[in-house]
Amino acid sequence: MAQAIIQQFLEIDQIREGVVILKDKSLRGVMMVSSLNFALKSEEEQNAIIFQFQNFLNSLDFSCQVVVQSRKLNITGYLEKLKELEKKQENELLKLQTASYREFIESLVKTGQIMTKTFFVVVSFFILETKDISKIKLAKKPIIPTLTEEEFQRCRSQLWQRMEFVALGLKRCGLQCLPLSNPELIELFWSLYHPDEAETGYFPEIPSELL
Repeated sequence: MAQAIIQQFLEIDQIREGVVILKDKSLRGVMMVSSLNFALKSEEEQNAIIFQFQNFLNSLDFSCQVVVQSRKLNITGYLEKLKELEKKQENELLKLQTASYREFIESLVKTGQIMTKTFFVVVSFFILETKDISKIKLAKKPIIPTLTEEEFQRCRSQLWQRMEFVALGLKRCGLQCLPLSNPELIELFWSLYHPDEAETGYFPEIPSELL
């Protein structure tokens, strides 16, 4: 019951074939984008990157969003592996060095929160772009759009073309893009609504029919 009530406030209708379908039947494609250490570049390289990014923004004729996700770095698994290596180590000197290194990492994490940032680009496609707008304007009541299988495949194809265009534009800036699959999209949105569990590395098992 509580889950059904919560879902009423979510804009997401379903996730299929690497595409997020909202309740208004518009589509979203999400791509993870690599980072770039801009400060370490020379002035000439920085100017070239800025110029390419300006050209990319000016070439867009559709909407897209840049999302930055900050999350506390979870190294529990890494520390557990160090403990296992420490126990298996037969050389006493290497065993002491492994223990010393593990204690150093633990103390480093305790002194302050180490954050990790992940970058995404969200590309939009609206089903109304394929509809007759004049009929929609003349309608007395708002028309609730429908999304047949044929329309979904057609809209998905056009959305994918936009994502490829964005990926190519960002590649010229020295950035790499990777579209998220169904499981990755589900984990992303689940982590947004369950930040505490996500920081500890817990993710629920995804049903096979959603993969």
